[in-house]
Amino acid sequence: MKRFRIADFGFGIWLTAIVIVALALGVLAAPLAAEAQPPAKIPRVGWLGPGVPPNPFYEALLQGLRDLGYVEGRNILIEQRWAEGKLDQLPALAAELARLNLDVIITALPPAIQAVSQATKTTPIVMVIVHDPVAMGLVASLARPGGNLTGLSCFAPELSGKLLEVVKETIPRVNRVGLLSNPVNPSVIKELGAAGRALGVEVRPFEFRSPGDLAGTFSAMAKDGMGAVMVEGAFGVYGQRRNIANLAIMNRLATMFEYREYVDAGGLMSYGPSYTELYRRAATFVDKILKGAKPADLPVERATRFELVINLKTAKALGLTIPRSVLIRADQVIQ
Repeated sequence: MKRFRIADFGFGIWLTAIVIVALALGVLAAPLAAEAQPPAKIPRVGWLGPGVPPNPFYEALLQGLRDLGYVEGRNILIEQRWAEGKLDQLPALAAELARLNLDVIITALPPAIQAVSQATKTTPIVMVIVHDPVAMGLVASLARPGGNLTGLSCFAPELSGKLLEVVKETIPRVNRVGLLSNPVNPSVIKELGAAGRALGVEVRPFEFRSPGDLAGTFSAMAKDGMGAVMVEGAFGVYGQRRNIANLAIMNRLATMFEYREYVDAGGLMSYGPSYTELYRRAATFVDKILKGAKPADLPVERATRFELVINLKTAKALGLTIPRSVLIRADQVIQ
């Protein structure tokens, strides 16, 4: 029989004691380590909207953030500022956001983008809906923005000309087209003027200052012999889309828009990118910046897909027959 020595028992007891103490220290240290870790920082982003809430495009941005796992109030905080259509308020609102030391500021349309760009040269900025950020001096180039601003551009050199082509093909007799805008964009006037000369169409701008001017502006366009009306951009006119559609029908004027939402509201036709999708895509830029990417290194994305939408109910109200050559190219026809 093997004999056990007291020393053997002493060593085992000693080893067991060491293990118990180590485990106890580990259990005690775990909560201490957890308490020592600082709480996770919730990113704070700013939004400067030139229009009035609620806004479907802003909702598309929020949906894009949710798709990436960001839920407002839970793991992301959003400071909203709305100009409610007042251009002169944009610089002050932009400066207010710039002072909040935010992780990123999101904004849309040239007046608001310029205001934020002038308010801060350090806070990352994600822009949406701007035709040519290079020509405006917002970025050095689309591929290498070079500053604190990046995002999405709806710039397509051929877009203005394409809009006019569709109008001419739909209404062959048209030779004068009014351009409704607030404010008038000189670069768009230049593009449309060149496209109009090639098609034998005169393009004349009509600028309005407030919604109260719209009725008189449409009456003037009809009196001046405009065969159709193109509505440029969204700022200052988007909230009036149903009013614009009704005034156009009252004055027997066909309408062409870049935004399909105008056609949903009773306009005749639209041709342009899906702006809802562009706002949703803006969330991917926010995500990359929050994860450490620098705006200077994030190429500006250009819209690549364009859709044609036609409202046949409005065409009937105007006494127009849409040519088959136009109908078969439509992405959606509203009956």
